Amino acid sequence: MISIDFTNMMASAVENGVTDEEWDEAHGAFAAVHKGVETLRNDGVADFMNLPRNAPLLQQAIDFAGRNRGRYDDVIILGIGGSALGPIALKTALRGAGWNELSGDARSGHPRLHVLDNIDPGTIAAVLDRLALERTLFIVTSKSGGTAETMSQFLIAHERITNAGLDVSDHFVFVTDPKTGALRPLAGELGVAALDIPPGVGGRYSVLTPVGTLPAALLGVDISALLTGAGEMLDKCATTELFDNPAGIIGSLFYVSDVRHGRVIDVLMPYADPLRDFAAWFVQLWAESLGKHGANGKSVGSTPLPALGATDQHSQVQSFMEGPANKAIAFIAVEDHGTDIVIPSAFEHVTELGYLGGHTLGELLNIEQRATAGALAKRGRSNLTIRMERVDARSVGALMMMFELATAYAGQMYGVNAFNQPGVELGKQFAYALLGRPGAEAARAQWDALPKPDPRWSQGS
Repeated sequence: MISIDFTNMMASAVENGVTDEEWDEAHGAFAAVHKGVETLRNDGVADFMNLPRNAPLLQQAIDFAGRNRGRYDDVIILGIGGSALGPIALKTALRGAGWNELSGDARSGHPRLHVLDNIDPGTIAAVLDRLALERTLFIVTSKSGGTAETMSQFLIAHERITNAGLDVSDHFVFVTDPKTGALRPLAGELGVAALDIPPGVGGRYSVLTPVGTLPAALLGVDISALLTGAGEMLDKCATTELFDNPAGIIGSLFYVSDVRHGRVIDVLMPYADPLRDFAAWFVQLWAESLGKHGANGKSVGSTPLPALGATDQHSQVQSFMEGPANKAIAFIAVEDHGTDIVIPSAFEHVTELGYLGGHTLGELLNIEQRATAGALAKRGRSNLTIRMERVDARSVGALMMMFELATAYAGQMYGVNAFNQPGVELGKQFAYALLGRPGAEAARAQWDALPKPDPRWSQGS
């Protein structure tokens, strides 16, 4: 279903590539890396690995979607970070970027999906003002129930629903921790259905919980197939043999390329529009998991970058080709695009046009991916190609599990906790302090001690 060609990552193909000795070293070390991740799984820290076989959790999303089939024209996700990026990636991959523009019949009665992943007031107002609230469902996604952005959105939406004289329990569903946090008791108070995010699953690893499966199910996606694909990839990565473990290959090569060869930027570049937002999902997964202070206090972790083929051949690839040789590029190539268009044969006398006739757009897209990979290798730029047969629920589930596992493996290699995010907490505490949240007094004192704007360096009025 998914295969990897990493020839162009190796020193035999590219200048300053991974050497045979480094590969052998990574291969020898991988058993310990694999064991470390399995230990975290057994300790309940890496519980994302148990999601493909969590039948009750899958059933929560299936049952809710089934009970509410045809009830809503619009579904709005109130969430940020992993609460938004995963559902967006699934929607784009499995329903297409133009889903919301289709007619109700073309959507087979399934709702449109809107994701409010920011708190810009103009965007919030524009979405809420144009929807028929009596036919709208709000999915409030926050594990803790304390996410300031999401809770602000909830308060605004709640006011809109109550002012319209509608029953709150008919227009909200919470996705949150099964026992702790603010949303769980609030769900009981309001009579709102609440679906679970397991305690051992962090936001960026939560796409295979109701965070992602609930909105996907409401859109008619086969979420059972999604979990099946994830489980198949999990089984494939059960081996400690590095060459046979796709996630291990990606994690190891990105790690070695970073720490041994200065490839400090990891680019994910799918050659398929349905995977455009998958690359954005990967960016959060990799950055928030691995950009950390290591055991010696030094900063570690490579920087992820999204791109899209062939679009970014005409923007970023120039830098990939001739800019600093500090990037490792992972392409995703799709063999079957689901539909195709034959390029007409016309104007054969025009050199720039004549050769295109008879080929298809899918063929052209795949050739451009191969050509770009080869050109980069020719210039000594490391790259690998992930190949998938098609973009469907099963393959997307496998792809997501592969990158989640690759991230967990890389965390072991860097010697960091791939499941926390201490670097974002101070900013949250400062925001709480400035908003007057109880308990944020210590953060307020730290804020007050920061240097004040210096008129020497503050330009303008």
